[in-house]
Amino acid sequence: MKPVYLSDVDKGRDNNLNLLRVLAAAGVLVSHAWPVSTGNITQQPLADILHGIDLGIICVSIFFAISGYLIAQSYDRDPNLKRFWLSRIMRIFPGLLVVLLITALVLGPIITVADITAVLLAAPEYILRNFTLFSLEQYLPGVFKGNPVGGSINIPLWTLSHELLCYFFVTLLGVAGLLKTPRLMLFAWLAFVVAYALTLYYEPIPRLVALAKLAFPFMVGVLFFVWRERVRLSWGIGAALIVLTGLLYDSIIFREIFMLSLAYIVFLLAFLPKGRIREYNRLGDYSYGIYIYAFPIQQLVAYSGVTNPFLNITCAFPLALFCAVLSWTAIEKPSLGIARKYKQRSRSVIATK
Repeated sequence: MKPVYLSDVDKGRDNNLNLLRVLAAAGVLVSHAWPVSTGNITQQPLADILHGIDLGIICVSIFFAISGYLIAQSYDRDPNLKRFWLSRIMRIFPGLLVVLLITALVLGPIITVADITAVLLAAPEYILRNFTLFSLEQYLPGVFKGNPVGGSINIPLWTLSHELLCYFFVTLLGVAGLLKTPRLMLFAWLAFVVAYALTLYYEPIPRLVALAKLAFPFMVGVLFFVWRERVRLSWGIGAALIVLTGLLYDSIIFREIFMLSLAYIVFLLAFLPKGRIREYNRLGDYSYGIYIYAFPIQQLVAYSGVTNPFLNITCAFPLALFCAVLSWTAIEKPSLGIARKYKQRSRSVIATK
C-alpha cells in the first residue's frame, strides 16, 4: 500500500477537523462539570491518572495542535500580514464581544444578588478587560457569588490570549521564511524546546508557564505543517507512539511525549477516516461557540442548584450547543465572510496593478 503523508491529504476542507474541534469543546465542558459542581478546581477527569493532565487540558491541547497546523497553513498560502491578521481577528473577537455583552448586560443583572446598578457600573470594565484578553476579569458584583466556584464567570477565556501569542510566533516564523524551509524550522523548533524546558524548570511567572505548556502542542502542529511532506500518517505509527507514551509514563518527559502522540493521533483521525463521518462538515463550526458559552452556562446550571456533574453536563451541553449554533450563524460566519471578501478585493486590486 502506498504511504500516506500529510501533504497528500491536507488539501481543502474534506477532513474531520471541525468534528474533532467540536468534540474537544464538548470535552472541556465535561471536564469543567466537576469543579463547577463541587468547587474543587483540581477535580477533573483523568488528572489523577495522567500526572495532572486532565481532560480539559487534553481537549485544549487538541485545539492548539490543530490551530498550529492550520494557522501555519494559512500564513503559507497568503503571507500578507494585513489579510492574515484580519482573518484571525474576525475569527476570535466578534463572537467574544457578543458573549461578553450578553454575560455582563443580560445575565449578570438578572441573577446578581448585589444591586443591579453595581453590575451595570462594573460591566464596561468587565467587557473591556476580557475583550482585550490580556487583563482578564472573572467577576461582576454578586454574579454566581454563591456557586461552588464562587464568582467565576468565564474561566476558559484565559487560553485565548495565549492563542493570539502563538499566532505572533507563526507570524515571526513566516516573516523569517522558516515556514517554507523545513531544515531551518528544525533549528527554530530546537530553540523553542530549549526555551520551553527553561520556562518549566525555573517557572518565572505562572502566565509564562501556562503559555509554554499550550505553545508546545501548537508548535508541534506548526512543525507537522512545515514537514508535512515527510510526516507519514499510519495507524501503526500511532500505536507505536501510544506504547512509547506508556513506557515513558514515569519519566520527566511524559507530558511532552504525551502531547506529541496526542497531536499525531489527532491528525490521523482528522485525515484518514472517510465516509459518512465527513458529512459533519455540512454543519457549521460550532466549537468556538461551545467553548466561550459553556462555562457561564454551566455556572448558571450550578446556580439553579445542580450539584451533580453528570446532571450539569446533561443540562449545560444542549444550551451551549444552541448558543454556539446561533453564534456561528449570526456572528462568526458573517464575520469570517467580511474577512474573506476583503481578501478577494485586496487580491483583485493587486492583480489589476
